[in-house]
Amino acid sequence: MDSAQLWPLIETSSQVVLGAIIAGLTLWLSNRYGSFTQRGSGSNRRLEILETISSDVGNVNHIFAKYSSLVIESTRFGNSWPQARRDELTRVNNELVIEFRKMADAEAKLLMLGEKAMEKNLRLYGAKIAQFRKQVYVGRQDITEQDIVNLKLDIQQLREQFYDLLSKKYDRLLTT
Repeated sequence: MDSAQLWPLIETSSQVVLGAIIAGLTLWLSNRYGSFTQRGSGSNRRLEILETISSDVGNVNHIFAKYSSLVIESTRFGNSWPQARRDELTRVNNELVIEFRKMADAEAKLLMLGEKAMEKNLRLYGAKIAQFRKQVYVGRQDITEQDIVNLKLDIQQLREQFYDLLSKKYDRLLTT
């Protein structure tokens, strides 16, 4: 057998050995950390979905905090607010719009899970953020900082209610 015929044999053999190693490693990990089918089971899958929802809503919270800080800053400075900060607000506003899409997806997941109360609360939370965006904007001078704080408190209250419901559901799933 010459080297030209030997090389494909060596290549095929190494692929078979590599496949066996990967299969063995997969089997070992499966036995050590639980089977893959167990992870996809009902309550565990629900936990994963709730964790995803929590993460998505957390992202909205984070971006809304940046947005509200910038827009409050803009009402303080009025026309003297620097263009760079205006540009940053535009960027953050665009991020918020993108995250709102994820929030809509989270609402759909909650409905899919039969969590109507949680979905309703999340929808109200999103609506309050949208209302805030309509009422507090760059250049608006007739709104006081206290008005803005009150709007933010309403939003925080809805966020806390949502996370209370989510936490209770999550805890129930963990204990079953």
